[in-house]
Amino acid sequence: MKKLCVCVLFGGVSPEHEVSLRSAESVLNNIDHSKYHVFPVGITKEGDWILFAGDDYSMLPAGTWQNFEGNRRAALSPVHGQGLLSFENDCVVRERIDVVFPVLHGENGEDGSVQGLLQIAGLPYVGSHVAASAACMDKTITKLIADYTGVRQAAWQLVDKAAFARNPDAVMNETEQKFSYPVFVKPAGTGSSVGVSKARDRQELEQALRHALDFDVKALVEEFIDGQEVEVAVLGNDNPFASICGEIDSGADFYDYQAKYISNCSTLYIPARLAEDVAEDVREQAVRIYKAMGCRGLSRVDFFVKHDGEVIFNEINTLPGFTSISMYPKLFEASGIPYPELIDDLIALALEETVALLAYMVTHNQHHAEELHELAHSVEGEAAQLLHEAVVDLTVGNEKLAEALRILKGEE
Repeated sequence: MKKLCVCVLFGGVSPEHEVSLRSAESVLNNIDHSKYHVFPVGITKEGDWILFAGDDYSMLPAGTWQNFEGNRRAALSPVHGQGLLSFENDCVVRERIDVVFPVLHGENGEDGSVQGLLQIAGLPYVGSHVAASAACMDKTITKLIADYTGVRQAAWQLVDKAAFARNPDAVMNETEQKFSYPVFVKPAGTGSSVGVSKARDRQELEQALRHALDFDVKALVEEFIDGQEVEVAVLGNDNPFASICGEIDSGADFYDYQAKYISNCSTLYIPARLAEDVAEDVREQAVRIYKAMGCRGLSRVDFFVKHDGEVIFNEINTLPGFTSISMYPKLFEASGIPYPELIDDLIALALEETVALLAYMVTHNQHHAEELHELAHSVEGEAAQLLHEAVVDLTVGNEKLAEALRILKGEE
């Protein structure tokens, strides 16, 4: 069987660079290397692209991968058909890429930037397209769309960096008129709880706003919701479905970056400690938000569930963490899809549009070849000869398309 060529992108110029390295380690350890020819391409914090030549993926989170002997500078060409380019001395090596798996979190990887490059290059990729990626990354846009769907979410206030710099007291006065303490303060465009703080008074509010606005030009202040933190994994394109619900007991003041990735204080409950009807409500709302945001491939949707069972939408993450302790793969494993199979499903979803187009072309080319064959018998002379040659050319070309289709479907 011919292998699909998969480029796994990781790292990135992002505050979530280290999280990406941990996610990529897990993806590269769980992807079926007998089925895929894998090209691990790391993006350094400085923005250099490197084709990693090693197979010890523990080097990624350790930070030693960049200096591995045999690494080459690399780039994904925006020119259709060029694929992955790597550079050694004066030579350029071109590798065919069938699909890209971006294991990138946060700025420049999850916000539509790299998706735009892949779209221009004509490369199928795992995850949501440009518009959905950008909208889900910006919490203010997410909230506006969520309002349209009618789901309940925490009350919120948008804080502009320039306005806060001009008159911080006016901004905080508005916050205190709208909310009671405590409140949560978040950058509008980060994930992994980067830049998120809980403020219990005016002094902490000012500190939290300054901290959040170090990461973005917009910040959100949200009301505090007293309830369980519940997460749902969603998988699919046109017909997405949700995993069972998971619950997080952070073991800290809230589920921040430290609790997610560094300390071992948090406890995960899979399935979540919810009544069956409440869990079903969470799952239904997750799929509704996923569709409204225009997501494809995968997302993790986060909620609060209050003590009376009311479900409050929190956030959606289009490229959630894929580390060994991350909720997304754990939720689907508990739902009957183990990690390696989940990767297979995501790659198949990324290729779904390409496969559908190729299948359409193969069917219609075969039909056109039959029509041309009949037409060739209805004319004489040079015209008939040219039509017969066209039938042969179309048939040969269609056989190549059919072979490509079988490879992408994993049938050859």
